[in-house]
Amino acid sequence: MKKILSPKDAVNVIHDKASIMVSGFMCCGQALRLIDALLEKGSKDLTLITNDSGFPDRGVGKLIVAGRVKKLIVSHIGLNPEAGRKMNAGEMEVELVPQGTLAERIRCSGAGLGGVLTPTGLGTEVEKGKQKMVVDGQEYLLERQIHADFAFLKADTCDRYGNAFVAKSGKNFNLVMAMAAQHAIVETDELVPAGGIDPEKVTIPGVFVNSIAWEGKP
Repeated sequence: MKKILSPKDAVNVIHDKASIMVSGFMCCGQALRLIDALLEKGSKDLTLITNDSGFPDRGVGKLIVAGRVKKLIVSHIGLNPEAGRKMNAGEMEVELVPQGTLAERIRCSGAGLGGVLTPTGLGTEVEKGKQKMVVDGQEYLLERQIHADFAFLKADTCDRYGNAFVAKSGKNFNLVMAMAAQHAIVETDELVPAGGIDPEKVTIPGVFVNSIAWEGKP
């Protein structure tokens, strides 16, 4: 059985300067309660690894606006003007990564791989400072794996062993981030007994989950 905690208690393990992966795409599939709890806790100087910078008043964007994020690793920041302002003012380091490359770099960590070879980014700003390799006459960039101390995941349903079901497009980064983080926390809308999820519908196996954030009674 996994620890079942309130969102507030679940984020107590997160320290200043931690690296955190947050699943989701424009807040779809994002653990909004965990983010709010972390904002209240006050952890700072965070490295945030996520698809985008959210909105100024919702999701990870609230952490950025509050000045809690030291470094942001994302595929784009266009939805949050404050993220762009902080980047241009030198108040927050931003590493922009092509979306598919970001997903693969995270997946590599969970799969025990050092990185991935991709032609995406050749001849652009993306290639600066990166190792190049030639395979069968084709040039590639070596994109290294991304690991994190913590991952915030979002599930529709979770059982007490941490097996989670995520519906439709909410799946996005959930599984690869669960595999690439040292400590994964799943925020769930519904908690069911062990065996309460059809094995065919398990999106995130409980073996990758450390604790469950739920607002109901344990």
